[in-house]
Amino acid sequence: MQVSKDGRSWRIGAAADVGWIAGHTTAGVSITTAIPPVFDAYATTYQADDVTAAAYEHTLVEDLITHTPNQPWWLAYLDTGAHDVVFPHAPRVSLYWNWPYVLVEAGPEQALTWRTGGHMRHPRGSLPDLLFPADRSWLVSALWDDTWTCVGGSEALINTLQRDPLANARRVRPDEDALPPGLTRE
Repeated sequence: MQVSKDGRSWRIGAAADVGWIAGHTTAGVSITTAIPPVFDAYATTYQADDVTAAAYEHTLVEDLITHTPNQPWWLAYLDTGAHDVVFPHAPRVSLYWNWPYVLVEAGPEQALTWRTGGHMRHPRGSLPDLLFPADRSWLVSALWDDTWTCVGGSEALINTLQRDPLANARRVRPDEDALPPGLTRE
């Protein structure tokens, strides 16, 4: 299926496009609740109180771009009923606990601009709730009830996020509790 926005047609994803995620995460509090255990390294990241949503999200996307060859990105918007899914009439794919996501093939620019109604992590945030490049070299996922974001990817990507003060990232092991220090679970 194709949808139109910004004068272009965009491909809506199907279950096969997220099959590598669906059913490959584990229930619990570790990072593998959001990210399948297929990556070399993992981290959690969240917007610090003294950083704007725009600055944090742009930094995160720029760090991802530096570790991604030119290719499409999959953007997924969780349908909570309260947050913008960008394409409200598009079919959904199910992930995690049968949560409905709108999945669209686009890119980093759209990741930063399409959502206008905020998300669970920030009322003025624009990032999708899940994103990954076509080559699946990394995955960024924020679960429904979390105020932080989980990342799986290469050692180089996780090192970049850790060094970037605006990304506010903390490396975690696959079996470690993903909750960042100072935050609480809802």
